[in-house]
Amino acid sequence: MSYQYILFDLDGTLTDPGTGIINSVLHALRYFGIEGDPEFLRRFIGPPLIDSFMKYYGFDEMKAQAAVEYYREYYREEGIFENLLYPDIPELLQTLTEQGKQLALATSKPTTFARRILTHFQIDHYFAEELIIGSFLDGRRTAKAEVIAAALALLLPEKEQAVMVGDRKFDIEGAQANGIASIGVTYGYGELAEIELAGPTHIAHTVLDIKTLLEDPSLA
Repeated sequence: MSYQYILFDLDGTLTDPGTGIINSVLHALRYFGIEGDPEFLRRFIGPPLIDSFMKYYGFDEMKAQAAVEYYREYYREEGIFENLLYPDIPELLQTLTEQGKQLALATSKPTTFARRILTHFQIDHYFAEELIIGSFLDGRRTAKAEVIAAALALLLPEKEQAVMVGDRKFDIEGAQANGIASIGVTYGYGELAEIELAGPTHIAHTVLDIKTLLEDPSLA
C-alpha cells in the first residue's frame, strides 16, 4: 500500500538553508564575543535553535533565548533568503499532488518563516495553509514530535498511510513517537550514520528515491 499522507521537513529536505542559518548563528554569537566556525555550525541546521545554543556553547536558557532573538535579527531580513531549493523538489510535489496525496509541512522552524520560504520558492500552493505547521515564535512546539502530532491532528490519517520525510534523527524519532513511518533522506544535513541509528522505515539518497518510495514502499 502506498502512502497517502506525506509530511515533509523543510530545512535539509525541501530546501538547503545552510548559508542563511550559519550566517544567522554567526551574527548571534558575535553579540557574545564568540567567532563561530561555519563548518561546526552546520550542527545548528535541524534541531531547535535554543537547544543548540545550550548544547554547543553552554548557554543557560535565558542566554540561549537572547541568542535566538539576535539570530532572528539577521535571519528575518537576509538569512531566510540565503537558501536554495533542492533539484527535483517542485516536480516531486507536483507529481504527488496530481496523484491525490495529502501534503503537510512539519518543521521546527517558526511557521511564519516557513510560509515565507515556501512562497519565495513558489511551492506554497502544494500545501493547504493550515497544513504548513512549525513552531511558535515564543519557543513553543519546537520538538519535532509535537509538530508532527499537530499535523496528524488535522490530517486524521490511518497511521499506516502516513509518513514523515526528513533529513535528521529528530524527524525519524518524531515519526516513531507518533506511530507513523519515516523516510530518512541523506542529501540533507543528517549524516548517514545518524539516520541509520535512528531507525527510519526507509532511506532515500535522492529526491527521486523519495518519489519511488512514496509510490511503492515495497521497493525499499
